[in-house]
Amino acid sequence: MTSVVIAAHDEAAVLGRCLDALLSGPGHPDVTVVANGCTDGTAAVARAQAGVRVLELAEAGKAAALNAGDAVAVGFPRVYLDADIVLPPGAVDALAGALAGTGALAAVPARALDLTGRPPLVRAFYAINTRLPAYRGALFGRGAVALSGAGRARFDAFPGHLADDLFLDSLFAPEEKTEVPAVVSTVAAPRRTADLVRRLVRVRAANAQLRTTSTAVRRSVRSSWLRDVVVPRPWLAPAGACYAALVLTAELRARREARGTVAWGRDESSRRSHA
Repeated sequence: MTSVVIAAHDEAAVLGRCLDALLSGPGHPDVTVVANGCTDGTAAVARAQAGVRVLELAEAGKAAALNAGDAVAVGFPRVYLDADIVLPPGAVDALAGALAGTGALAAVPARALDLTGRPPLVRAFYAINTRLPAYRGALFGRGAVALSGAGRARFDAFPGHLADDLFLDSLFAPEEKTEVPAVVSTVAAPRRTADLVRRLVRVRAANAQLRTTSTAVRRSVRSSWLRDVVVPRPWLAPAGACYAALVLTAELRARREARGTVAWGRDESSRRSHA
């Protein structure tokens, strides 16, 4: 049986639709929600779904939540899913099938961005971001990663930092990973430019922290936005200028915060319940 582990920190607004999608149709997976450091009704939303195992941790922390969920999950493949991601019907079975059919150790859905109603700077950023070659064959940026039993055996526990998908990506060679085009994970882009910058600061700080502990983590190619995206597509030059300015702003802020502990920050604007 496939197991799904969801680390959820104050996700009451979005967790319900995530679980509805997971549990729709035949053949429910084994699902564990780890509500950690919550001040809202996240645990209650999870308990309202029949068959969902719910753990509550007093302290907020994604790594600890994933490890706690791993400790009680019963099956493989193991899917690590963000609470704000709604996978299409049959997605978990399709990811498991891809692992079995290809012999890969890790599988991810294809990535799509929801940019509806977003401001021009956010749309410009993702016009470049979605074309970066770093996302090809990567496990990050989709909000869902499936590991086979052998894949999960590559590590003992999630380390105590926030870049969990980049950490998982570092464990596998390209031929050990597969993307499943038939399964699309739609990631909500930030609704405001300030929220995008906040997200970029958190991601860069967490990635930098991870790279200090592991040499296997892929290095960022800072010029890729220009060399691989804008130069072959000159019409994207205005978007490229916006992208570079936003990334530089986030990088400077991340450096200023580097002396402290990286918090599990996130973009609240994209975590809105649907009417």
